[in-house]
Amino acid sequence: MKYEHQEWVYHSISVQDTELLAARLAKLAVPGSVIALDGDLGAGKTAFSKYFAQYLGVEGVVNSPTFTLIKEYEGRLALYHMDVYRITLDEAEGLGLDEYFYGSGVSLIEWSSIISELLPEEHLHIQMTVTETGDRIIRLNGYGSPYTDWCEDLKRSGVD
Repeated sequence: MKYEHQEWVYHSISVQDTELLAARLAKLAVPGSVIALDGDLGAGKTAFSKYFAQYLGVEGVVNSPTFTLIKEYEGRLALYHMDVYRITLDEAEGLGLDEYFYGSGVSLIEWSSIISELLPEEHLHIQMTVTETGDRIIRLNGYGSPYTDWCEDLKRSGVD
């Protein structure tokens, strides 16, 4: 089944801009939300994740789960912060990720393209690109509901 698709592009000229986007998306998050993050090293995936967690109500330090693969945090919703950079698709298949994706929290996956075949068809994909000037171009692609609505809402009202 093909799901509806909606794209929105955001130009972040500062870490504060990235924080605003993360805050806005954290407010929209509901149980079972899946947010897939991609971008080169230094593109801002972990910074985005930290801000997202903060605005989801997670207290304490949030850092990249590079060596643990998945870290769980409690906030307004549970946050399942994943970093799949160091695993293969075959290894990921054995992790039981569906339990997170279809659970009662929010799954936030860094380096998600590695496991794109395992992601639910309905999800938000965020691609972060660093420009020559150090700004970030952040492409949000919503696949299915509610993610197409999120992108449409961002198109209409921007990020405040």
